[in-house]
Amino acid sequence: MSDINIRITDREGLTHDIVAPTDMSMNLMEIIRSYELAEEGTIGVCGGMAMCASCQVYVIKDPGLEPMGDEEDAMLGEAFHVEPNSRLGCQLHIADAMEGLEVVIAPYP
Repeated sequence: MSDINIRITDREGLTHDIVAPTDMSMNLMEIIRSYELAEEGTIGVCGGMAMCASCQVYVIKDPGLEPMGDEEDAMLGEAFHVEPNSRLGCQLHIADAMEGLEVVIAPYP
């Protein structure tokens, strides 16, 4: 089993140091839901299909994320509160290269 450390600031401005497993095929949205860092029904509304942007985060520290795919880019093109460092948590699959990732959960539309 392999774990990485991620720092997540929730929508209330509270910072959480999270330990996330890399061997469970989880994404950042699922980690946020697992740790209950966003109010129920306000994150992952589409179930992680890159169709709603409710799991949008702002990447503060990028230790090596995979490049953004076309679906993610298209969804962010239609989303609210988008910043240059926006990503969809459902598209960020937890991997060893993400050690030290820091994100802020974007406001819910």
